[in-house]
Amino acid sequence: MSVSLAACAEMVFTDLPIVERVKQIDAQGFLVEIWSWQNKDLKALAATGARFSSMTGYLRGDLIDPEGAVEVVRTAAESITAAKELGITRLVVHPAELIDGKAARPRRRSDGRMWLTAMHALEQLGELGARHGVTFCLENLNTVLDHPGVPLARAKDTLALVEAVAHPNVKMMLDLYHQQLGEGNLIAMLERAGEAIGEVQVADVPGRCEPGTGEINYAAVAVALRRIGYTGTVGLEAWAAGDSNAALTAFRAAFTG
Repeated sequence: MSVSLAACAEMVFTDLPIVERVKQIDAQGFLVEIWSWQNKDLKALAATGARFSSMTGYLRGDLIDPEGAVEVVRTAAESITAAKELGITRLVVHPAELIDGKAARPRRRSDGRMWLTAMHALEQLGELGARHGVTFCLENLNTVLDHPGVPLARAKDTLALVEAVAHPNVKMMLDLYHQQLGEGNLIAMLERAGEAIGEVQVADVPGRCEPGTGEINYAAVAVALRRIGYTGTVGLEAWAAGDSNAALTAFRAAFTG
């Protein structure tokens, strides 16, 4: 069994325009991930012929707030239209809206109302996804360094929400970089999450660069993925520590060696 490998065009070949980054990633045989579609020329991206793996699936709003949840669902419908231009079937959502990586409306505590609001919004996203053949993936985030003020962001929280919704078009975007910073126990989470995983994203700690540049034992992670029978996508959402080509080579070696 093997996994598909994707690389985030927002974080490698950063000296090039986004279309050229996509071409570089595709030329090396990787799927391509992007963040927001709103600031991109979708026709130019589609014309590259690249295969796209995922993108951000909403524009505004918070899953944890009633009015914000309405906005998440509304803009998710817009995002589906954009995704179809690129052939993307996996759309990423977060517990709360991010602006330049930070919580748009920081909250320091989570409560039951937030939980129920997020669950009901994810149920709506699941039905929306089923109608259009896409899957919404709720991504865990770390609040220690990159995303302070985002409630329900831990991997155990996002997994609990996905399991509570129990919809085939709602999965978890399990980001191991974020989990390592906030919680650790990466392999235990992989084994626990199992079929709830829509995609696994990776970067090393510290620095958020490619595997092999930090403390995470990605060789053990790769073994764990094979052990649980995971055959989905592993996405490199990481900065290149140096040369982007070398970063992609190291990423491939970590999961195919």
